[in-house]
Amino acid sequence: MPSLQDVFSPEGLLASKIPGYRLRPQQLEMAERIAAAIAGNSVLVAEAGTGTGKTFAYLVPALLSGGKVIVSTGTKNLQDQLFSKDIPTVRTALGSPVQAALLKGRANYVCHYHLERALADGRFLTREDAADAHRVARFARISKTGDKSECADVAENSGVWPLVTSTRENCLGQECPSHKDCFVLAARREALAADLVVVNHHLFFADVMLRDEGTAELLPACNTVIFDEAHQLPETASLFFGDNVSTSQVLDLARDARLEGIASAKDCLDLPKLCGVVEKAAKDLRLTLPVEPARFALAQLQERAGFDNNLVGLIRELDTLGALLETQAARSEGLESCWRRAGELVAALRRWQNGRADDGGTDYVRWGETYTHSLQLNATPLIVAGIMQKQMSGHPRAWIFTSATLAVQQNFDHYCGEMGLVGAESASWESPFDYARQAVLYAPLGMPEPNTYAYTEAVVHAAFPVVQASGGRAFFLCTSLRAMRRTRELLEEALERAGLEFPLLMQGEGSKNELLERFRRLGNAILVGSQSFWEGVDVRGEALSLVVIDKLPFAPPDDPVLSARIERMKQDGLNAFMDYQLPRAVINVKQGAGRLIRDETDRGVLMICDPRLIGKHYGKRIWRSLPPMKRTRELAEVLAFFKP
Repeated sequence: MPSLQDVFSPEGLLASKIPGYRLRPQQLEMAERIAAAIAGNSVLVAEAGTGTGKTFAYLVPALLSGGKVIVSTGTKNLQDQLFSKDIPTVRTALGSPVQAALLKGRANYVCHYHLERALADGRFLTREDAADAHRVARFARISKTGDKSECADVAENSGVWPLVTSTRENCLGQECPSHKDCFVLAARREALAADLVVVNHHLFFADVMLRDEGTAELLPACNTVIFDEAHQLPETASLFFGDNVSTSQVLDLARDARLEGIASAKDCLDLPKLCGVVEKAAKDLRLTLPVEPARFALAQLQERAGFDNNLVGLIRELDTLGALLETQAARSEGLESCWRRAGELVAALRRWQNGRADDGGTDYVRWGETYTHSLQLNATPLIVAGIMQKQMSGHPRAWIFTSATLAVQQNFDHYCGEMGLVGAESASWESPFDYARQAVLYAPLGMPEPNTYAYTEAVVHAAFPVVQASGGRAFFLCTSLRAMRRTRELLEEALERAGLEFPLLMQGEGSKNELLERFRRLGNAILVGSQSFWEGVDVRGEALSLVVIDKLPFAPPDDPVLSARIERMKQDGLNAFMDYQLPRAVINVKQGAGRLIRDETDRGVLMICDPRLIGKHYGKRIWRSLPPMKRTRELAEVLAFFKP
């Protein structure tokens, strides 16, 4: 077996197979630490700056370890990149026979049963959905995986996908007539047989760690778990260690029960009527809240006229539907599944309504989140550390947590405390980029306080001369959707006044991948984004030379989960701002800043408009955590940076 030195050295295995590869000392050191953690079944928290090459730094020791490894990453896009590009590259370089598998959540795989049902029913919302269903059917006949990302003829956001994929609730399991041909089961069998399995964080927590049927054997058989983009885990763990129930699940049940009734219980005339009543009750509950998507604390929900009554009404109608489905359940597997689901939804809604009982001393906060057409009711644990420790205990294995943003000034206490990683080893490696030469951090003078009325106007006014100097090629990262939309309006007006024709793109005008592809291709565009563009975005080269951050990204204090956590920390005698909100904001700023310099030849300006960066005592903790860029408050220096 080759040593890590043999793999990473200038004349090593990676260099012989990858054009342009060169040794980065940080990458080799990181690989050595990860190899030691794998050998010792220990916990390692590793921060690696942009450009360190952390993917290869964990893949090489993982492939050389000889044990079963799960790699969990932040998004399905990163999953696909790991599986289709990075793993084959490393495997070829090492000449390794390691078998890898890609495992996604069940909503990513075509379901033969639901596809057949949808086609038989034929009631699609649009002609395009009907055409898409037939395209999916053709794809399902020839596909080996059934992975919807491989179905190029049907858009990822097509309305047909929920009709032709399964959920945990509506899967018939072994009772399904298409059980033998199930794409989900095939993917899980492949994962169980593989040496290295690539999952995403949502799947890991929902299925692997919480032992969904069909993936229960995956974690016990595993020697090493590696989390890439591990800074996302506290949020994901909170979501999955809690409970949630959504009106969209109720609407799905009503739709499925109606279809199953048409197929197997046409003579039960009350069934379609009751499905309609349940659908109306679910929609009425959603309509007690404003149309604009938002989060609501329990008290805010209870204050809304009609909320409590409509929740009681929904539970009552679901109960009635469940009772009717029980009388029809023996007629088909599908009707039996709908009866079971109705009971589970009633139980989940009642549990939320009555307040989830404390689980081993864990406090839960109840809250709701609205989407365009649905309402999700959540019960979220305020602290995940104890639950995480419990889940990680038992069978000895290595746990690796890595990201470019885990520490605050190289201190990992916040992250380890939040995740319950007691006694974990930690290490950090600086980026190999020459930030002092490649980048400028610009904090403009004269900015008003971020809570002032015309703050967004001040941001665009201060940033526009820099946008002109950079020739577009800019990201504007906003901390709210309202600020994002206003920034776009103001930039449009400013560009028109200046007679400039830089293309203006905004989050929501297409999928994230489509927008990024257009941004790269145009070469002089301005992209205005909110939360989803702060991380997981890689634009190398000259297309991106300016990143403008409007405000320091503190979570809004009226967020129901955050406000409950703050209250809990105050009761425990802690300083919630310094111990929780500030470290979170530092990690988020580091993520946003990381969009700028992605390569050794990149050059650019990071402009943070928020005056608190300089004016508040805690601002130091933020800018000292950023890469060592040249710093300035003078516009002239910034304009000079862009001059050839």
